[in-house]
Amino acid sequence: MAISLAERRQLSRALSRVIDASVESSLGGLVESSARDARRVGVTGSPGAGKSTLISRYAKLRLDQGIQTGILAIDPTSPISGGSLLGDRIRMDTVADDPRLFIRSIPSRSANDGLCDNVSDLMSIMNGFSFNEIILETVGVGQAEYAVREQVDTLVLVLIPGSGDAIQAMKAGILERADIYVMNKADLPGAEKSRAEIMSVLGYRQPDANGWSPKLIMASAEDGLGVDELAMAIDEHQAVLAAKVDTDQVRRDRRAYHLRSLLARRVDEIIQTMDASSLDGPMNEVFVRIANAIIPKK
Repeated sequence: MAISLAERRQLSRALSRVIDASVESSLGGLVESSARDARRVGVTGSPGAGKSTLISRYAKLRLDQGIQTGILAIDPTSPISGGSLLGDRIRMDTVADDPRLFIRSIPSRSANDGLCDNVSDLMSIMNGFSFNEIILETVGVGQAEYAVREQVDTLVLVLIPGSGDAIQAMKAGILERADIYVMNKADLPGAEKSRAEIMSVLGYRQPDANGWSPKLIMASAEDGLGVDELAMAIDEHQAVLAAKVDTDQVRRDRRAYHLRSLLARRVDEIIQTMDASSLDGPMNEVFVRIANAIIPKK
């Protein structure tokens, strides 16, 4: 059953309140994880890899399967103008107007890890509604954005033929962290060569702590090739997690990320409001001054 209009409005208002919330406001209105847990699927990859188109195809399949799906799509914020295009609804035209789907584009703001400010709270809010599955699309600024790993259960890395970044991705860490790899635009020249390269890299990976070995799927988001296979791979990975994952440790890891994010943003807030001369003097004194300001005096 599709999310109701009343629920959409309630969810949209809740997300809007949190998107621009300061650290103090975030702490004052924390949303703890609900007893129910929607499946969380992260999709990352370089710009131009076709993440949004692939997600739209995948979401359409899930909706047709009766799986209530929500999408948080993070768009980059310009460091110069501070604006964001928020164009994922345009790129997901295959499914954007489907009344069964909820899509929200989120500006990355000050975050530089491929996610956005208050992402932990945003995911918790989404989880409190009746979604069976939540898809989190990262900014796609590069292959080093593996912070998403802490926010999702299944991480999908989208690659394209001839990108030449497979080994660099391995060095950056993201290739070692994804659960499923999608070679998108598999109809382009060089797809088989890229497939062989990725398979060679993945051959060195051992099964993870849950016994999962990564899968590589050849796909073409334009015509839907590989989308069924992707859905089956995600289902298979989720089944492994349901049987073996330590849910308490998952909760702790997500809370640790949330705390690190809040502290980093709080320090940034303090520095931005400090007089320039306050940054002068011995570094240890400036450090103590900032540390003492993290928790406001009552």
